[in-house]
Amino acid sequence: MVKTRPAPPDVVIRDAVVEDVPAIIGLNVGAGRPSGTSDSYAAAADDDGRLVVVAECGQQLVGWGKTHRWNYPDGPAPAGHYLGGVTVLPSYRRRGIGGLLTHRRLDWIWERSATAWYVVNAGNTASIEMHREFGFELVAAAPSFHTVRFDGGRGYLMGANRPVGHSNQ
Repeated sequence: MVKTRPAPPDVVIRDAVVEDVPAIIGLNVGAGRPSGTSDSYAAAADDDGRLVVVAECGQQLVGWGKTHRWNYPDGPAPAGHYLGGVTVLPSYRRRGIGGLLTHRRLDWIWERSATAWYVVNAGNTASIEMHREFGFELVAAAPSFHTVRFDGGRGYLMGANRPVGHSNQ
C-alpha cells in the first residue's frame, strides 16, 4: 500500500492538453527549474506513446509530470516505459501531490507494461523515498542513463513491477 500525505481536497489530477503548456512552463520557472521549450511540451502532450499529467488546485496549475518511452537499451537501462520528471510548486510540496501525479502515471504504464523505470540523481533522497513507496528498487548506478546526465556524476536506475492484482488492459 502506498503511503501518501493528505493532498488539499480540491486537487485534481488530469491529463494535460496542449493549452496547458504555458502554465507548465510557468510552473517550472516558479519551482526554480529550467523552463523547457513549448514545442517539446506540446509534442509530449500530443504523443499517444507518452503521458503528461497536471495537478490543479482551484484554478491554478500546481504540479505536472510525464512519462517517456525508450525504444532501445542504454547499458543497464532497458528499453521501456519510464517516469519522467515531476515538478510541484514549492508552496504545495510535501502534501502528496507528487504521489498523486506518480500514481496516475504508473496506472498508465501498468496498462502497457509489467515494469516501470525511473532515473534519479543519487542525492535526491525525497524522490527516491517517495518512489520506494511505489515499489521502486535500485537496479544500477551510473553517471548517465539514456539522455539524462546527473549533477555530481551519480544517478540511479530504479525499477518497479506491476502490483499483483493490477490488470493490464
